[in-house]
Amino acid sequence: MFFLKKTALCACFLMLLSGLLHAQPRDFVTIYAAASLKDALDVLLKSQPARVGVRAVYAGSSTLARQIEHGAPADLFISADLDWMDYLGKKELLRPGSGVNLLSNRLVLIAPASHSSTLVIKPGFPLASALGAGRLAMADPASVPAGKYGRSALQTLGVWPDVAKKIAPAENVRAAMLLVARGETPFGIVYASDAMAEPRVKVLGEFPAATHPPIVYPAALIAASRSSEAITLLTFLQSAEARVVWRQYGFGVPN
Repeated sequence: MFFLKKTALCACFLMLLSGLLHAQPRDFVTIYAAASLKDALDVLLKSQPARVGVRAVYAGSSTLARQIEHGAPADLFISADLDWMDYLGKKELLRPGSGVNLLSNRLVLIAPASHSSTLVIKPGFPLASALGAGRLAMADPASVPAGKYGRSALQTLGVWPDVAKKIAPAENVRAAMLLVARGETPFGIVYASDAMAEPRVKVLGEFPAATHPPIVYPAALIAASRSSEAITLLTFLQSAEARVVWRQYGFGVPN
């Protein structure tokens, strides 16, 4: 009788242990993603395939690429431009054949929600005079994608020389938007998706697509990744379910 009871207890314990093991993620994925993706990607990661644990690290694409270059344990990288993805590709740090162009975006000029400006984006528009003693918030135009797109747009419109010394460079596009939301700068340049996420700012206008390179978010697996589930996550981020969420947060998705 004692033997039977002991056997039954062992069987129950093994069943419980098996259940706990199956409840745990079978793998762990670390995703390095451009800061502008945070709101939408956080939502998507809550509904990503079961049994896959995910860590998300957000920052400027330049910062993330350099961290990956120096051995950061990323499995998947989503950049806000092609340049930083190509940078890693040339160093053979990406898994061959895994790259996809995941998303697109638009570039906008913003001001605090209470601002009364009526600036219209067009060639030679008086941005510098509208700034006065203030500064233009934008991601660092020397390296961060949103800043590089913004600089290109202002150069095309012929106003960059007048505002180049009035830039408040930020480490990423979300930090730039925060400067405007807090009223620390009168204007800023961010992605349309960022402006949608912040009620304390308003959009004054959208920069014509022809004024800057296409805003593309490429994604790729990291060559050194040991995660067998990273491809599962990347596939999910391209799914019909994910496309709905991306659009809700202001991103464009390929047809």
